[in-house]
Amino acid sequence: MKDLVSRCPIEEVMQVLSGRWPTLLIYYLKEGTKRFSDLRRDNPTISHKMLTLELRKLEEAGIVERTEFEGYPLRVEYDLTPAGHRLVPLIDALGDWWDANSDIAGGETTAAEAVSVK
Repeated sequence: MKDLVSRCPIEEVMQVLSGRWPTLLIYYLKEGTKRFSDLRRDNPTISHKMLTLELRKLEEAGIVERTEFEGYPLRVEYDLTPAGHRLVPLIDALGDWWDANSDIAGGETTAAEAVSVK
């Protein structure tokens, strides 16, 4: 990870959660265990490579657990760890904040509409 400017816990957590994908991946994994292809369907604009990198980053941070099953074809599942589950209320609160403030925050789209796949 990048060098931190300070030892601020917010800066440290933002090293993991910043960017377009980490919070969305946690949001979709709160529903339960998912395979890589499920996460691609949930996030159709993310590339295969980026999804792999983001899942690896969340796994290294102890937020996501990757389970690999023997056999062919290879089957891999992703789930939130207990630490990942503790982030869910915070991410839900961000969505609630957007729903309550999108008119003053620069948009008219609700959080649910923003993450829904049509």
